[in-house]
Amino acid sequence: MRIGRFDVRIFSDGVLRLDGGAMFGIVPKVLWEKQKPADERNRVAMDMNCLLIRDADHVVLVETGAGPKLTAKQKEIWGIDGPPRLLDELKSRGLRPDQITLVVNTHLHFDHSGGNTYRDGDRLVPTFPRASYVFQRLEWQDAMSPNERTRGSYLADDYAPLEAAGKLELIDESVEIIPGVRLDRVQGHTRGTQTVRVSDRGETLFFSSDFMPDRHHLPLPWIPAFDLFPLDTLAAKKLVLRRAIDERWIVGFTHDLPRLGRISESEGKYRFGEVAD
Repeated sequence: MRIGRFDVRIFSDGVLRLDGGAMFGIVPKVLWEKQKPADERNRVAMDMNCLLIRDADHVVLVETGAGPKLTAKQKEIWGIDGPPRLLDELKSRGLRPDQITLVVNTHLHFDHSGGNTYRDGDRLVPTFPRASYVFQRLEWQDAMSPNERTRGSYLADDYAPLEAAGKLELIDESVEIIPGVRLDRVQGHTRGTQTVRVSDRGETLFFSSDFMPDRHHLPLPWIPAFDLFPLDTLAAKKLVLRRAIDERWIVGFTHDLPRLGRISESEGKYRFGEVAD
């Protein structure tokens, strides 16, 4: 898809399965299961989407999926069946890891940052050797010092080695990382969750992050129990959805099928309509 001078592609690193009750919070199962049927362990399937943004001078990768370092037990718990697809997806688009110039993680949970690093013998090294890795300073602080509630989602091997390698680029609040690509902190899912907005020549593409992980979370009260600040999530959804409709943003989600579309409102309900790539 073209957004002005940018070529933007969305694809999946693979599928993980998370508890449906946790994914939909206070929404009763009788309602959410109509949208996303659960398996025998009450888990719903969620794609781990990545966004690739290219122009003449930059190759930006947003999210790196669960990566290659998970143990067999971890993969079984999270229902990850196959190997990570990220590098194959990049290769199919003519890209090697050393051609990525920036890596953005919307936050540092394992299913968004696992592909940041890989094991090279006894060492953990950056997967993308020429890239800077960009995330919010608050997210870095919370990931490096998780608490009893959050530590299950953070795996330090995914991001801690980047500091020693000199690859970190920590930002605060809202930053245009290159002309036309903006990151905005949106407290809700975590303190340091950030969204990605690509704008050029009158077009805007918005990548949501986990405060709104898929199209089934468009209804305002449908907020994951994982969110640390659910009322902030609610406030952000009201603001973002209104802007997305009024300004006709193209929208992509972190955990939906890998596709892009526009949001509309009809009879008080938000709807997602896919647009052709």
